[in-house]
Amino acid sequence: MSDSAPNQLLHLVLGGELTDLEHNTFRDLSQVEIVGLFPNYATAYTAWKAKAQQTVDNAHMRYFIVHLHRLLDPGQDAKPAR
Repeated sequence: MSDSAPNQLLHLVLGGELTDLEHNTFRDLSQVEIVGLFPNYATAYTAWKAKAQQTVDNAHMRYFIVHLHRLLDPGQDAKPAR
């Protein structure tokens, strides 16, 4: 891998129907849709927005962007200690 290769900030877009509007608990995990894995936030946001707009008539349907790069390297986004 080249030193000049840009960092991949992996993002996962997924969604499904929630049990209620107060919590992020999916009604049926077997029905959770994985929209895709994206190399940056901008492309993940575009995919998230498209899926969210398709399901606007269902108030319980929600899509999320998961910042996988934060899970892979938790210290990456850490703010410096004061």
